[in-house]
Amino acid sequence: MKLTILGGGGFRVPLVYGALLGDHAEGRVTRVTLFDLDEGRLSAIARVLAEQGAGVPDAPVVTATTDLDEALRGADFVFSAIRVGGLDGRAADERIALAEGVLGQETVGAGGIAYGLRTVPVAVRIARRIAELAPDAWVINFTNPAGLVTEAMSRILGDRVIGICDSPVGLGRRVARILGADPDEAWIDYVGLNHLGWLRGLRIDGRDELPRLLADEEALNSFEEGRLFGPEWLRSLGAIPNEYLHYFYFNREAVQAYRSAERTRGAYLRDQQAGFYQEMGKPDTPALAAWQRTLADREATYMAANREAAGIGERDEEDLESGGYEKVALALMRAVARDERATLILNVRNGTTLAALDADAVIEVPCLVDANGAHPLSVSPLPYHAVGLVTAVKAVEREVLAAAESGSRATAVKAFALHPLVDSVTVARRLVEGYTAEHAGLSYLRH
Repeated sequence: MKLTILGGGGFRVPLVYGALLGDHAEGRVTRVTLFDLDEGRLSAIARVLAEQGAGVPDAPVVTATTDLDEALRGADFVFSAIRVGGLDGRAADERIALAEGVLGQETVGAGGIAYGLRTVPVAVRIARRIAELAPDAWVINFTNPAGLVTEAMSRILGDRVIGICDSPVGLGRRVARILGADPDEAWIDYVGLNHLGWLRGLRIDGRDELPRLLADEEALNSFEEGRLFGPEWLRSLGAIPNEYLHYFYFNREAVQAYRSAERTRGAYLRDQQAGFYQEMGKPDTPALAAWQRTLADREATYMAANREAAGIGERDEEDLESGGYEKVALALMRAVARDERATLILNVRNGTTLAALDADAVIEVPCLVDANGAHPLSVSPLPYHAVGLVTAVKAVEREVLAAAESGSRATAVKAFALHPLVDSVTVARRLVEGYTAEHAGLSYLRH
C-alpha cells in the first residue's frame, strides 16, 4: 500500500513514519513517497526517516520527489501537510495582525484568515490533481486551517477527504486520565469546528463522569485546559473547551501576551526550524537525534503566550503528550483499508449532524470509520453561545472560500470584518492591504 505525504519535507513527518514502523499487520503501508518543493528539506527529512527505519526489517520504503504527479500516481492514501508561504508567511501573518491590535494566530482570527486565503487555492489545485491521477485514494488533511482546507478540498473530492487534528484527542485523553479511565475505552462527547470545539461529556461504562470532574477544584487544576481557563469558567460553561478557545474567551489577555513576547510563535518556529535544517545540511549530523531535540523544545513551548496570559507557567510533563495526530492518522487508515471499525474525532462534512449548519459544512465530531469512510455520529444540540461562535466562524470560512474562488478583494475584507476577533471594518481593510502587500500568494485578490 502506498502513502504519499504532501509537504514531505515538513518537520513533523517523522512522527508519521514512526507510527508506520510500529504497524506490522497485513495490509500495512509498504511505500512512502515524500513530496515537497524544497529539495533541501526533503533530503533532511529523508535522512531522519532512514535512521528511524534502520534495523526494522519491514520498514516502508521511502522515496522523495519534487514532482506532484509522480507522487500522486498509484497512491492509496494521501496525507496533505503543506504550508503555503512557509514559516516566514506565518510569522508575517502574526506580525501584521498584532500591529493592528488583533490576534494573528495561524488558525484563529486574522492570521488564520490570511493563511486560509493563501492556502485554499493551492489545496484546490492539489485536490483536482488527486481526482484526476488517484481518484480512489483517500485524502487525510493535516493542512491548517484544517477545517477550512478540508471543506475546500471536499468540494472536489467529496467524502474521500477527511481532516484530522490531535487537539481534541489530546484533550479527551487528559480528561480521561484525570478521571482514572482508559482513554481508549471512554466515550468522548466532543463537537464544534476545528480549533473551536467543546468536550461536553466523557462516558465511562455508560456514565457521564464530566460533572464529577467539574465539581473537583483540585482535579480541574491538575491539567492544562483546567489551568488555562480556570475552574470557575469551566463550571460556568459546563464543558471543557478546546485550548484554542482561550483566544476567544481571553482575547485581550492573549493579544497582550503575544504583543509583549520577544517573538511570536511563528517567528520562534521559523528560527528554530531554520537552525534544524541548517544543522541537517552537515553530512555528519546525527539526523534523528537532532530532530528529537528540536521536537522536545517545540512541544514544551506550545501555546506559551496563552499560559503566560493565564499565569500558569510551564507545561507539566503529563501535558506534553499530544493526542498524537500521527496515531489518529494511522487508526484512520487502518479502519478504512482493513475495515477495522473505529470511533475517532475527525473533520468531516456535517450532513444532518448539527442543525445550525448546512450539509456541506465541515465540522469536528466523533465519527464511525469503516471501509466506506468516516460517518459523523449523532450529537446533542449546541447551547446558544456555542452556536453563535460556530456559525459566525463558519460564515467567515465561507467568505474565505468565496474570495479564493472569485479573487474578490471586497469578499476578503468581508471575511476579516465578520470574524468575532476583528472588531472593525476599517481594521479589516488595513489587514487586507497589509497581507496582500506582504504575500505574493495573495496577488490573486485584485478586484
